[in-house]
Amino acid sequence: MYEHPDFDQHERIVHFYDKHSGLKAIIAIHSTALGPAAGGCRLWTYNNGDDALTDALRLSRGMSYKNAMAGLPFGGGKSVILGPVADDQRTDRLLAFGEAVESMAGNYITAEDVGVGVSDMDMVALRTRYVSGLSKNGVVGGDPSPFTARGVVEGIKATVKAHLGTDSLKGLRIAVQGLGHVGSYVCERLNAEGAKLLVSDIQSQRVNEIVARFEATPVALDEILDQDVDILAPCALGGIITPKKAETIKAKLVAGAANNQLSIPEAGKVLHERGILYAPDYVINAGGIIMVSSLYTGTIDLAKVEAIVDAIGPRLIAIYERAKAESTQPELVSDLMAKDIINKAKRTLKGVKPSVLFA
Repeated sequence: MYEHPDFDQHERIVHFYDKHSGLKAIIAIHSTALGPAAGGCRLWTYNNGDDALTDALRLSRGMSYKNAMAGLPFGGGKSVILGPVADDQRTDRLLAFGEAVESMAGNYITAEDVGVGVSDMDMVALRTRYVSGLSKNGVVGGDPSPFTARGVVEGIKATVKAHLGTDSLKGLRIAVQGLGHVGSYVCERLNAEGAKLLVSDIQSQRVNEIVARFEATPVALDEILDQDVDILAPCALGGIITPKKAETIKAKLVAGAANNQLSIPEAGKVLHERGILYAPDYVINAGGIIMVSSLYTGTIDLAKVEAIVDAIGPRLIAIYERAKAESTQPELVSDLMAKDIINKAKRTLKGVKPSVLFA
């Protein structure tokens, strides 16, 4: 594991197996310098265990950077449950996963991610205190997707202003890949802004719904990334922009909700050399964790949360301006900024016992 290309001085990676339920899961903690590691739980059917580990490593590192850039009092972590999980197995495996989270003694806090919803987190909460995004919070629904979408669209508007010199999305052609919880909310907001949507998803029913609601144009899965559009908004799984794919993208900018959109750093270099502006994914998609963190800390104030989410736009503008001044890629600038925040916290906390920090 230590030689794994995505191992980045992670503090802890724990593999869990529960014979009774059949649970196979990984919890990866990248950093707790800023606080307990916070990040969602993903349920996905991976080709093999190595792919699951890769996802956990990359996603947990991204959460460290995301939480740091959003100014949240949390480190970065992520968990993956290896599928498939049949309906009659789901309850037992979620309960077992809750026990796994509890065993981390508060160093990891979980929530929803791909393949996992609010009702699932309610089930996990029967076995652990260290969970957020629950249905009963009295202010907003437990689903963070609307907040993620809000931040993504604010980020798209900022990216358009920086790269295309306009404050409006009206009439712009936007290709949205992935129409799940976040993607559908992104489409709703983009439609309200007057954008023209081209959409694709692995589930045809989702495509049909978005087409009917917003007069969107359906596009085949293997063609959505190559559409002649103003903006490409990846809102599904990560790793979809390889160096080879970056050579064929026709969009003027890439800004979406998916985590780890670039398969490897070289893909971002290709986009940059071709004049395509890339919005660092963990900056633009931070709206969900901003809401989830406020729920967990009990400081939920809807207006305040929305204001923090809307600050994603100005944050991206600052990143683009620095990248332009330094003649480099935006994602490299944001990586440096996030690492600086984390490293400063490490120096501040040096010598402080974890039991004091996370009691």
